[in-house]
Amino acid sequence: MRRIMAAALAASTLLLGVSATPASADPPAPAVRSLPPGWSLGKQGLTWTSDRPIPPGDAAVEFWSGDRLLGRATSGADLHTFTLDGAPGALSDLQVRIGGRRVDAAAPQRTKRLAPRTPATLPAAPANPIDPGVKGPYSTTSGEYTLPGVHLTGYPTPIEMQAVVVGPTNAPGKRPLALFLHGRHWTCFSGDDFGSISAEWPCPAGSEAVPSYRGYRQAQELLASQGYVTVSISANAISAQDNAVPDYGAQARSTLVRMHLAHWADWSGGKRATAPAIVRAVPRADLSRVFLMGHSRGGEGVSRAALDSLTPPSADDYRGAVRWTIRGLLLIGPTIFGQNPQPDVPSATILPGCDGDVGDLQGQQYVDATRQVSSGRALHSALYVVGANHNYFNTEWTPGQASGPAFDDFWSEEPDPLCTPEAAPTRLTPNQQQDAGATYIATAARLFVAGDDRARPLLDGSGVRAPSAGPARVLTHAIGANRTPVVIPGPGLSVSHAQLCDQVSDDPAKVCLTTDSFWGPSPHFVRFSGPEPDRQAVKLDGGATATLRPAKPVPVTGAESLALRLVVPPNAPATPFRVAVTDDHGRRAELGTATVTGVPGSAWTSSYWGQEVRLPLPRGVRTVRALEITPGGDGPAWLIDAWGWRPGTPAPRPAALDRVDVSDLTVDEGDSGTRTYRIQVRSHGPRAAKVRLFLGDPAAATKSWVVGLKPGRTTIEVPISVTGNTTYGEDRRYPVTAKAIGNTVVGDYVGGVLAVNDDPMPDFTVTPAVATAREGSPLAWTLHLSAPADSTLYLLLRPQKPASEPELSTTDVDPEWFTGMSGQDPEPSRPLSGTGLEGFMEIASGTTSLDVVIPTVADSLAEGDEHVRWQVLVYPADFSDPIPVATGDGILTD
Repeated sequence: MRRIMAAALAASTLLLGVSATPASADPPAPAVRSLPPGWSLGKQGLTWTSDRPIPPGDAAVEFWSGDRLLGRATSGADLHTFTLDGAPGALSDLQVRIGGRRVDAAAPQRTKRLAPRTPATLPAAPANPIDPGVKGPYSTTSGEYTLPGVHLTGYPTPIEMQAVVVGPTNAPGKRPLALFLHGRHWTCFSGDDFGSISAEWPCPAGSEAVPSYRGYRQAQELLASQGYVTVSISANAISAQDNAVPDYGAQARSTLVRMHLAHWADWSGGKRATAPAIVRAVPRADLSRVFLMGHSRGGEGVSRAALDSLTPPSADDYRGAVRWTIRGLLLIGPTIFGQNPQPDVPSATILPGCDGDVGDLQGQQYVDATRQVSSGRALHSALYVVGANHNYFNTEWTPGQASGPAFDDFWSEEPDPLCTPEAAPTRLTPNQQQDAGATYIATAARLFVAGDDRARPLLDGSGVRAPSAGPARVLTHAIGANRTPVVIPGPGLSVSHAQLCDQVSDDPAKVCLTTDSFWGPSPHFVRFSGPEPDRQAVKLDGGATATLRPAKPVPVTGAESLALRLVVPPNAPATPFRVAVTDDHGRRAELGTATVTGVPGSAWTSSYWGQEVRLPLPRGVRTVRALEITPGGDGPAWLIDAWGWRPGTPAPRPAALDRVDVSDLTVDEGDSGTRTYRIQVRSHGPRAAKVRLFLGDPAAATKSWVVGLKPGRTTIEVPISVTGNTTYGEDRRYPVTAKAIGNTVVGDYVGGVLAVNDDPMPDFTVTPAVATAREGSPLAWTLHLSAPADSTLYLLLRPQKPASEPELSTTDVDPEWFTGMSGQDPEPSRPLSGTGLEGFMEIASGTTSLDVVIPTVADSLAEGDEHVRWQVLVYPADFSDPIPVATGDGILTD
């Protein structure tokens, strides 16, 4: 469509209706509705146009109406337009959020709302005795292979099977295999022109494929020199199509990873002769020692591959045997839309402090969402890398290194003291960032695959650094391994002189953290599907001694220290915390004082992040009945959890966990009565388990509850009531989502019911058929609907050439009204039908009439009767092309 202006409704008298009448009520007071700058309704849905290019990235582009999520939009080829398919309901306080950050034109200036602070300077960390970033003894060789593409469910275009291999040339025996998977990026380009990039597949003629899979060569070379066979696989076809599937490509990427692993299992066994030349040029791979690295959506893909390898899905495009063992994961700036990590496969997650794509750092949930789900033996680590952005870990996404256009994903309205390269000494250069990435990839492989516990302190909150990471400041914390839980905030915890707060809540009195930011400022508090009443932290007040009592005394026998994950505000000065414990005999022991300095942060970073501190436990302390914490600062602080800690990394020994998958169903709404449909949430496994379910309703708040699962095969039926009628309206979605609580993993985490509207649109008529008015008075009509609609209707009003002449011109109507409606100057005078003027109107559900007005101006010319005609077009529920439904005629006299 041509143009729908926010300013179209700014004039004092408006074409878009002075009043709307409910089906059975007195007409309300005049109400003006408009779309904000950059927003429009067009073919296929609600569209937002950015004033700057936003290339395809990994975080979802979400449309919100206030605090209500309308849905996740798809991007246009121009990199400026984003469209939400279908009818979004009433539109007010429209917002666009990417990675938790608000990015639309109406977003208030954050730098003006948040008091600027100088980024904190952290004390230098000592070097770890071993440095996994040092090159190993083996020479390397490299090459690529391409296999026939594969077909995956939900993806119309085949997925490429292409990879680059780097391996040692002189390493003895079978070697561990490291597989790399890139994230979502644009897929095609032509030359250096940003205007040529697109997210298509296959690439159109004259353009090239972006070789994202070649972007981790430094890390591949490092691991190969240390004796690993490495393979980095391409997933451009998934990136081009994954916004059209509910899980944004997690299952497809898992399947692609497992298909490549299946080939490597063949090539390392009896089918070696069929392997590509580069595979035969490197040692056979040891599939019992597999390490996966995933970047962005690739991180969620390799995590899902680990989950699907241990608990295979019942419906899967990979149907072969699992002939490999995944020993560990390294994830860089990953998404985790499903918040469904595999708790028994060790992981380390890099959180880039200046991430401009997945800015909420939701990858923190690869640590937090594993708590108490399984045995807790697997180490799960988070590494907060100060000054790192999202893209530069991949050279093909880095300006000056990429074969095509590339950009810095971090951006801010004003120079940022932490992340803008020209203004921030803490911001890492591309080479520095890639050195740090390669070093910590090798560190995770050294610990998880090689079993070298000397690498653990670089990942587990011990506060040491790897010299090969250069100047990068890397903060770490971890859970699992040789930790035992002491305090996990939740319903069973008694708290005094502090608040047991909800990490995710719609109640300001209960939520842990609110700020002036327009995104989630803490990676720990990233929302899933709705409020989670058992997902909590402890909010501490400065100076007050908080006492925390678990439901029963917890054993800490064998623990050397008490490890706490504490959050203080970004850039906060060194804050002391005095800590004491009381055992089950009432004996109290002062553990000492730990100090936490705020993570370097700015108005554009998610820096409320938990730092690990440890205090020695006296030898006689075998249980903890109460934990006391006294913060020394003036500001708030938060306890994420507390653990008994001792060194070492035990073998994780994955448990036989249940697997849960949510189904979906599409139904017709029906003409009458209420029908109850039952969405099946299926589980299978040998254990009693728990899962939290969420049920969304277009007309009500999201509900959630915990369900117990019995051993064996269980089907939970979630009843969803759909009331039928004969009233036209939009399709209604009732999403069901699932999240693991204990002894289970969740695969297909989203499903539910789609109730499809099956009723005809109401008829539209205009009265009077011909409106008349004298110059200077408004021409007025009433648009009538034969019946109210169930949901908001969206209309366009366009002037047309009338049957008689002369036609009403641009200088016959109020000039402010005309400019607001069309974005044009009324001079020179010209017929309205030739101007491209368009008016937009939304009609609320239940409304059956609407006044339409054209304001006119008087002049001294004797012009005789002047004529005008306008056409009403309404968008159908699927937001295909608007349908003409009525016309109105008018005559203006001297």
